[in-house]
Amino acid sequence: MIFKNREHAAESLARRLMGYKGKNPLVLGIPRGAVPMANNIADALGGEIDVILVHKLGYPGQPELAIGAVDESGATFLADYAAEVGAAYLEAEKRAQLEAIRRRRALYTPARPPIDPHDRIVIVVDDGIATGATMITALRAARALARECDRLVCLNVPAAFVAVGQYFKDFYQVSDEKVIETLRRSEPRDFGCRLNTEG
Repeated sequence: MIFKNREHAAESLARRLMGYKGKNPLVLGIPRGAVPMANNIADALGGEIDVILVHKLGYPGQPELAIGAVDESGATFLADYAAEVGAAYLEAEKRAQLEAIRRRRALYTPARPPIDPHDRIVIVVDDGIATGATMITALRAARALARECDRLVCLNVPAAFVAVGQYFKDFYQVSDEKVIETLRRSEPRDFGCRLNTEG
């Protein structure tokens, strides 16, 4: 399956998630690429949007290859092969990515804290998953339970995966400015729903 763009992928995901329409789900986009998708899904389901800030930890010399990921609290998920890069590199990379997360939080939601996911149906959205480290970290940050999610919806699981962008005709870059604009247009509301974290 090849998507025209992120909007097309969001429409397809929203159709699969219609069971949550009217239950005010909290749709958390992983910046930057998934934020426009999360916004479209939240609109389709009558929910709210926010970001969940996690950063991949990159392999030395190959920053796009994730050896793990870190969330805002500093909680870290590491792949089995992360040990081969050494503790000193891991600590330095974690510090660098935590600083990047802090900068993004200051940019994205300077006037308010993240929306509390407690007792909410939470849908975590990314525009693609390669190693899974970022998504696992995001799911664990959304709820501190042993089981990452109740349900996983993945539109495409290719046998020969190279890169996320190969499954989109238009895989345009999403800027920080676009994320900020999207978040500013959405006003948090205060509704309570049961927690049912989606990945």
